[in-house]
Amino acid sequence: MELKRVVVTGLGALTPIGNTKDEYWEGLISGKSGAAPITYYDTEKFKTKFACELKNFTATDFIDRKLVNRMDKFTQYAMVAADEAIADANLDLDTINKLRVGVIWGAGIGGLETFQEEVLNFAKGDGTPRFNPFFIPKMIADIAPGNISIKYGFMGPNYTTVSACASSANAMFDALNSIRLGHCDVIVTGGSEAAVTIAGMGGFNAMHALSTRNESPETASRPFDATRDGFVLGEGAGALILEEYEYAKARGAKIYAEFVGGGLSSDAYHMTAPHPEGRGVVAVMKNCLENAGLKPEDVDHINTHGTSTPLGDVAELKAISEIFGNHAKHININSTKSMTGHLLGAAGAIEAISVILAMKHGIVPPTINHTTVDENIDPELNLTLNKAQKRDIKVAMSNTFGFGGHNACVLFKKLD
Repeated sequence: MELKRVVVTGLGALTPIGNTKDEYWEGLISGKSGAAPITYYDTEKFKTKFACELKNFTATDFIDRKLVNRMDKFTQYAMVAADEAIADANLDLDTINKLRVGVIWGAGIGGLETFQEEVLNFAKGDGTPRFNPFFIPKMIADIAPGNISIKYGFMGPNYTTVSACASSANAMFDALNSIRLGHCDVIVTGGSEAAVTIAGMGGFNAMHALSTRNESPETASRPFDATRDGFVLGEGAGALILEEYEYAKARGAKIYAEFVGGGLSSDAYHMTAPHPEGRGVVAVMKNCLENAGLKPEDVDHINTHGTSTPLGDVAELKAISEIFGNHAKHININSTKSMTGHLLGAAGAIEAISVILAMKHGIVPPTINHTTVDENIDPELNLTLNKAQKRDIKVAMSNTFGFGGHNACVLFKKLD
């Protein structure tokens, strides 16, 4: 059967550098850092005392207080981003066939703060199990798309993909295929995460995964820099509205880009470390290009996973050099995690939004905080260091990888 074409018609973003898609974009191209001392709890005894929290965000400005109390932060973030994307797409909610509208979402952890609070409250008590009746519905990772569908009455496929930091890219690929195969006309997709908590920070610190540059939080996320010492945890959500091309065209929708392909792979190597030669990363980019029917030399821009970890950054760039060969030095490569931090299960969504907006505006956001060359990185690669660069982008790729060796890659193209 002939696969249907899929386009992006709406975007929504709630990030540490901007609470809307437009604010997020301005933060990206201006090289804004979202890292700052943590305000959510006392960090005195923690190794890492900073993160990329949301700024000036109050859930009750967007969601009824009664509903807010029944939602973990990761669901609140999902609702706000999805609302923006749906409004941006200008969907006619009165006439749309809601049986053919789905919500496929990504979350790596789900309601971590809810779980943490309920267990701590139980531990403080006398052993009597006095749990909040909303404990389980607030915590489970699939509740975010459930709440989106309930609000809007969308009755198509509804579920969450969980593949650690690749979760929302996995969700987007599933959504792409659902429309390609004719199962849906429209899908709300993306991801959300809210792991800046005692348990989240403590757990990642125990793994030695986080930067401990407490004296200079705003410069701590420094992908590709020789002095990088771990990632910076972020939070937020990104949402995209995907539509079947003919359906979107018939209703006169504005179209940001065509979603032309995706790829998945596994490192099959280690629970948390990437394969040093990037074997799984090579496989996922190869799969993505083949799925899109494109050649390596077609790609103009890659937003890397680029978490600012000593092993991961080098392995990914080695894989890019292997797949793209001599063309690699003609690609604008960047890592927007240098600004947003690592949003875990929401990373794939907000980074896909970044490459789509880069394509729309002809500007590649920078990789900030780079001061020291890493001799293990090919100096001929254009890592878009410290300053945004103008570029006519026809094809853009975004990589996301997760603990467990999960790799996901998505590819967007200017509409012909």
